[in-house]
Amino acid sequence: MNRSELSFARWLEPKMAERDVIGASVACVHENGIDAAASGLKGEETGDAVTIDTVFPVASLTKPIVSYAVLQLVDAGVLDLDAPLARSIAPVVPDDPRSTLITLRHVLTHTCGLQNIRGKEPVRVHFTPGSWFSYSSMGFTLMQSAVEAQTGEGLEATMRRLVFEPLGMRSSSLEWQDRFLGNLARPHEENREVEIHRPSAANASYSLLTTASDYGAFVAAVLRGERLKPSTWKAWLTASIMVPKDAVVHLHGEPPETERDIGWGLGWGIEPSHRAFFQWGKMTGVRAFVLGSLERQAGVVLLTNSNRGLRLMEDVTRDVLPGPHDAIRWLAENVSE
Repeated sequence: MNRSELSFARWLEPKMAERDVIGASVACVHENGIDAAASGLKGEETGDAVTIDTVFPVASLTKPIVSYAVLQLVDAGVLDLDAPLARSIAPVVPDDPRSTLITLRHVLTHTCGLQNIRGKEPVRVHFTPGSWFSYSSMGFTLMQSAVEAQTGEGLEATMRRLVFEPLGMRSSSLEWQDRFLGNLARPHEENREVEIHRPSAANASYSLLTTASDYGAFVAAVLRGERLKPSTWKAWLTASIMVPKDAVVHLHGEPPETERDIGWGLGWGIEPSHRAFFQWGKMTGVRAFVLGSLERQAGVVLLTNSNRGLRLMEDVTRDVLPGPHDAIRWLAENVSE
């Protein structure tokens, strides 16, 4: 660890103690490169320290990085943003004709009309695709099936070819790798270690395992617009729909009011006034967050192995991306611990 990493880690440690977070790794992306720091424990049971090379499951931070590969395939003419997914795969709800209308664009902007997760309820199309925003992890799983049908390869192979290898993300995968086990952050609910997430197959919604530095390399590529046509890059980072006020999931009836400065592009949450993009990750014992700004050409990645990890959002972004952020306020209010 170099001097700057050491000072950053010393700054991070008391913040984590205040917020009751077990372990964290942070990457700050700027025009001169990526600074990374880590603090806390990989696991309460072993007491091993988190390092900047520690691999974390990052849940829905998977979604923007998958959207990056999908948009490259759109640019290459392999995929069409506005072609119904039902041309490649069977309709997700065969007896509802609205399910034949769902497109890649609807999935990426969370306007597909499907519930967030499958749960115990049957899959339904709750509203006509494109009508309004309602966060849907299920939509990304559906999109994966269509993309794999079109490309003829598994999603992990696509990600390795279009994202991980070109960006030098050597510690990243959408599938479990035994090589991760020796330096893996183990999930914690409260202060109790819970089962490790070991995705046996890639899932476009949640299965990415990565390091803060690797994900920082992705954020740097986003800021520079690498590997995308300029028009595609602009659409990726431009809000095409605003989100319902005070709601991540809104399935029933057109929202009476939307957030003033939170919308969604083709795979990213967007703060239009800041020219900023964001995403969070949440699953059992894991919280993650990323925020980047085209205006400042900077970003921050926060990975934690604690259900309390989003308590650090404001702390880690304050120096890199100063000022109030509606995205942080919205997530603090709407994403439970």
